[in-house]
Formats: sequence, C-alpha cells, structure tokens
Amino acid sequence: MGSLPQQPSHPAKTPRPVLDRIFAFPPNRDTLGGTSYFIVRNEGNILIDCPALDQMNLDFLRSHGGVRWLLITHRGAIGKTAELQSALGCEVLIQEQEAYLLPGLTVTTFNQEIILSSTAQIIWTPGHSPGASCLYDSELGGVLFSGRHLVPNQQGEPVPLRTAKTFHWPRQIENVQSLLERFTPETLEYICPGANTGFLRGKRVIDQAYKRLAALDLPNLLQVQPIL
Repeated sequence: MGSLPQQPSHPAKTPRPVLDRIFAFPPNRDTLGGTSYFIVRNEGNILIDCPALDQMNLDFLRSHGGVRWLLITHRGAIGKTAELQSALGCEVLIQEQEAYLLPGLTVTTFNQEIILSSTAQIIWTPGHSPGASCLYDSELGGVLFSGRHLVPNQQGEPVPLRTAKTFHWPRQIENVQSLLERFTPETLEYICPGANTGFLRGKRVIDQAYKRLAALDLPNLLQVQPIL
C-alpha cells in the first residue's frame, strides 16, 4: 500500500550539513541527479527542490521541524512533489509559468519575486527553463541556492551551462548579469548549486561567490554552443 518506493539495496546516505543550519540531500535520480537543500529557520523551514522520497529523508525533515515551504527552482526539479506535499503538508512554491506541470496540486505561484521571511526571497531567473528561479538567503554573508541557473564546472567555478534543452540562453546570461547588479561581494558569499555538486570535490558550497561570478566573461559565453 504505502506511497514510498522500494528501499534501495545499497545503504542510503543521510543529508549532510553544508553551512550553519543548511543541509544538502544526496543527488536524486528522480530529478536527473539534482541536489536538494534544506534550510532550518525559526520563521519556517524551506526545502529547495525535491530530495528522493524515502523514509530516511522524511524522518530527517520531520526531526528538524518539518517543511513550511517547498520551492521548485525549475521544471526538472519537480520529482515527487505531490507525494512530498502529501507527506509533509508543506506549501509548494513555483514560478507561474511552470505551475501547469503540477496539475491537481495546491501551489503558490509568483511572477518576478516573492519574499518568504525577513532573510529569504525567491528571484525569477529564467533561461535554463521558463520558470527557473533562485532562492537568496541573506544570512551567513548571503547564500544563493541557484538550482540549475548556475552550476559548478569541472574546476568548481559557478557557470551558466547551456544544454540542448536550455530554454533561452541569452536570457540566462542576462540573469547572471542581473544577479551581479543585485548583489555585492559583501552580500553574496556562497552559492549552493542544484546540480554538478560532485565537481565541488567535497567543498560542499561555492565560496567567494560574487568574485567568481564577476570573473565570468558573459559576452563570450553567449557564443557557447549547447552541450548535447
């Protein structure tokens, strides 16, 4: 009967701390290896994208006070959103252009931005997908949860990655520039990427985030051909 999938034969990995009160779940096969993050905050805990739906993850989330908001940063991160909402009773947030991908669910949509708490806000950064978004938390010097808008390359540097399925590459580049205009070295210290986290080689986060983004040659990136 239960809605949980069969348990894997290999030992499951527990979520690991990446920064103070921020945890990362192991890459999820349901979201093509996407990394989900969990922010524990007095004003309400935030789950960013879907971790694997298994009992260990559910127990971990409940043991830390449950989930108030589940943000889907792009259409590829939906995973088992319906089952997670049912199990956790959380509010699902998704940019309005991709809400149609969650038929039958009660969701909260937004257009440009939405403020969740005194420190957390969601920013629409389309390009990778029509509704691609990032979550920014102003604590700890500023942390950007970038979904697949920005991911580490093989050197661990944050980059926009053009694939055959990229929705609008010039717009994605524009939204990297918009983040540079929004933040400063003092307000953007870390990036927690939603994919390619193996390229961080155990560092868990991208530090000196603003400096690394500012070093990108954005005009040259516009000419990059998609990765098939």
